[in-house]
Amino acid sequence: MATITSSTATPAPTTSKPASTAATTKSAANSILTSLGSGSGVDTDTLVGKLVDAQFAAKRAQITTKTDKLTAQISGAATLKNFVSDFAKAVNTLVTGGTLATQPNSSDTKVAGATAISGAAMSASASATVKVDKLATVQTVTSTKLGKTDQFGTGTLTLKIGTATYDAGGKMTDLTPGKADDGSDLSFDIEIAPPNDTPAAVAAAINAKNTGVTASVITDADGGAFLSLKGKSGDAQAFSLTGTGGTLDTLSVGKDAGAASKMAVVGQSGNAKLSVDGVTVERPSNEISDLVPGVKLALAGTGTMTLTGTRPDAALGNAVKDFVETFNDLLTEVKKQTSAIDGDLRSDPAAKQLLRNLQGFASRTLLPDAAAGAPSTLAGIGVKTNKTTGALEIDEAALTKAMKDTPDAIQAMFTPNNFGATGINAAMQSLKSTSGSSLYGLTATDTRLREAQKDLTKQTAKIDEQATRFSARLTQQYASMNSRVSAYKATQSFMTQQIDGWYKSN
Repeated sequence: MATITSSTATPAPTTSKPASTAATTKSAANSILTSLGSGSGVDTDTLVGKLVDAQFAAKRAQITTKTDKLTAQISGAATLKNFVSDFAKAVNTLVTGGTLATQPNSSDTKVAGATAISGAAMSASASATVKVDKLATVQTVTSTKLGKTDQFGTGTLTLKIGTATYDAGGKMTDLTPGKADDGSDLSFDIEIAPPNDTPAAVAAAINAKNTGVTASVITDADGGAFLSLKGKSGDAQAFSLTGTGGTLDTLSVGKDAGAASKMAVVGQSGNAKLSVDGVTVERPSNEISDLVPGVKLALAGTGTMTLTGTRPDAALGNAVKDFVETFNDLLTEVKKQTSAIDGDLRSDPAAKQLLRNLQGFASRTLLPDAAAGAPSTLAGIGVKTNKTTGALEIDEAALTKAMKDTPDAIQAMFTPNNFGATGINAAMQSLKSTSGSSLYGLTATDTRLREAQKDLTKQTAKIDEQATRFSARLTQQYASMNSRVSAYKATQSFMTQQIDGWYKSN
């Protein structure tokens, strides 16, 4: 299992420092004095802009600070949620991949092959002797040579599925229909009518019923067509076919087949017959999963084979080490986000609960049904919690002893279990579910933070609206002032000219 790192980085919050209200106001005042003394008129746009900035600088600074904090918190929550999710996914892939399960070995694959069943672990100490006397067979029916364009006319084919009896020559002498879920006979009517009444069309109509009996047309070198029908394997999967109307009676199979029938039974349905450690059993299929715990047998021929198991001890040991390494990476990130000094999520209840869950993980019961004396926790197999850092550590000696004394328990921790939510995988999926909960987990945190972010956006919009109105009012006021100043300057110029004229006349 590869070490997992989150793909979501946590940005360091940056807060711009706007100019202080006093500084902005002083600058605006200086602009007024400079403009009035220059004789060139007041720079209204610059003046109004600075006064508006001064009026709302404090509020904008507060919102900027809060926005940066929320952005960092949202990023931190996403980082933790993604890390836990990726970790849980990696554990699930490892556990369900089959590489940590005991692998069954067949001494003779010509008799039967053996594969592990996911979720039903085989004990490495388990073994069995399997003797196959007969393979399961399917009923096969083949017609005599037909023409591809032969037509059977309008009528009905009645297909029945059940248990058949055959005579010495292999001809079906009787068939007892099986029962459907509602108690009715397993009987199906298949309607045939031109132009869909050729051998290929008949085969398609049979297949469309999805009865378990499949039909096909085999063409020989001369272009002749042979209609072939096959059922499923097992005693109870024989079938009969009765044709009525047109020439469909030529396709009849079973006790009702007359002399006109062109169909012949070339293979009979039957159960597989075998014994496991001397116990004789029958099964309807050559794929058998309910005889040896955790093992699927694929019968291939008659004879005797021995079944044994090989536990992947090295892979299990590596899995423990990889889990601890990735777990500690996650713990480090959670501690960083919840640090009482500078953690972005130091006050978030979901992140703090995740930290508590991780700190107690080694003592969490993974195998509630463990046998007496067998380990049921990571601590029981040598994975301990460092009291100072909270990180997991492996006691190599204890792990080696556990692998020797109770290997099945370790394997049970790291393999899937179809009979209950147990093992390391179940624990990680539970951690993922609780930490990411939309009610009390990190998803709820994300929702709360984004709602706060929306509220700040509304506040910003409100301030922008207020600033626009304030700017319009100031602009109007200073435009009026500028007009008056211009009039005063015009009067001053006129009076200056008059006074200068008086002096010249004297």
